[in-house]
Amino acid sequence: MGTLFEELLRKFNEDYSVTEAGEHYTPRDYVALLADLAVLPVADQLKNGTYDIYDGACGTGGILSIVQERFAEITNEKGRRFKTSLFGQELQPETFATCKADLMLSGNSTTFSYIHNGVVRDRFANGSTISENGHPGRKFDFCISNPPFGTPWKADLEKWGLKPIEKKNIQDPRFYWPDSDKSFIPDIGDPQMLFLANNVSRMKTEGQGTRIVEIHNGSSLFTGNAGGGESNLRRYIIENDMLEAIIAVPLNMFYNTGIGTFVWIVTNRKEERRRGKVQLIDATSISTPLRKNLGNKNCEIDEEGRKAILQLLTDFRETEQCRIFDNREFGYWQITVQRPLRLRVLTDINWDEVGLKEAEKVECKAAIENVPADTPLDDWEGYACQLKLKKTLAKKLRPFVTVTAPSAKAVEGEADPKLKDTEQVPLLYPGGIDVFMQNEVLPYAPDAYVDEDATVVGYELSFTKYFYKPVQLRSIADIKADIRAIEKNTDGLLEEILSDRG
Repeated sequence: MGTLFEELLRKFNEDYSVTEAGEHYTPRDYVALLADLAVLPVADQLKNGTYDIYDGACGTGGILSIVQERFAEITNEKGRRFKTSLFGQELQPETFATCKADLMLSGNSTTFSYIHNGVVRDRFANGSTISENGHPGRKFDFCISNPPFGTPWKADLEKWGLKPIEKKNIQDPRFYWPDSDKSFIPDIGDPQMLFLANNVSRMKTEGQGTRIVEIHNGSSLFTGNAGGGESNLRRYIIENDMLEAIIAVPLNMFYNTGIGTFVWIVTNRKEERRRGKVQLIDATSISTPLRKNLGNKNCEIDEEGRKAILQLLTDFRETEQCRIFDNREFGYWQITVQRPLRLRVLTDINWDEVGLKEAEKVECKAAIENVPADTPLDDWEGYACQLKLKKTLAKKLRPFVTVTAPSAKAVEGEADPKLKDTEQVPLLYPGGIDVFMQNEVLPYAPDAYVDEDATVVGYELSFTKYFYKPVQLRSIADIKADIRAIEKNTDGLLEEILSDRG
């Protein structure tokens, strides 16, 4: 039923983008890849028992059903005794109803309620996962999702009674660094990091922990400044050594969009060999063309492709398609570089343009006239002492009687706002911020210094940086040969044209 419903969605929405369609679902071949990445790498470590599987954007329930099938296959192949309990939440009423009907008719889920902390709750909740938490306080063994991306979440703020400029007033602890005021709240235009934060908040701390497998577009890798919500979430995951791998998947995998996507694998139970490391996999070339396009979808990842990707993940060794890095590779200090304010006193002052009260102007004029003639004009602090004005009045006067001058003496304790700059210093930069300043900044601005109170740590990832393959340019010799060949072919052509005219 879920597959049939999804085919109808594809047929009638294939001319729309993800945002316009509002019905963005995961093709079954992609779902199968998610299931393999979630279950198979840890299959041998799983103990007999019941495992809770959760999808916070469950759509028609396809991800939940196929992950459950993977557990059933392991049970049959290896003689294990696994049970699964499915949980989910879906915003759209139609897909929510289809999900419940499909799970009910297929027998994949036989109960649709549970008790948590003495409260009866629905296993599958209808409503926004962001603003209507359907499973408050509940933890899960596997969290597998394809959340919406590129769609504004303004409606969730409205449900909280907040305006877009008031998102900092969100109180939900799922979206904050535990025991801290650091926020995970992203830009209002894209909710996908909120879904990831929701899944991270549901990780079990006991037993075998939790494994998260989640689809994102490229913006989750790098959007947000240091100290912003997106960067803070990346920082929390990486600094707590929970990011196992990110896999770049081929383009045109979805029916409604050709956008490139990435699979994040997050776990709080890394293997010993993975401790302190992050694995990046470029699987963009692992796909099989479809005989006929289905909307934007022109390829699929078949069983062999899934095995190849899984092999790259489990081998955990560097190849052309796989890179392994220290966690700190992706971190950086965002430093604020300041330069001293340097002021020169003007000798020609247009008092009509001085924005002071008349009485203040009179007092300032008299003070300036009484300044000794040999007082340096390139030292504001020395000049201000000679004015003998109250500090507050001298401060009010200063903008009207000075200009910045690189050769002037620095004003103590004041930075020039026009010369303020920011730099990103990698956490792995040899020698840290001090050596970076010595090597990269001070040779060009000897008076520059770091505003240490403004230094913030950020995290971002770039697949292009690590997997970029430059196109080999043609050699000069080849280009010259082509030009000579063209010249030879056209030899005598002009004479022939002119002869014809005659």
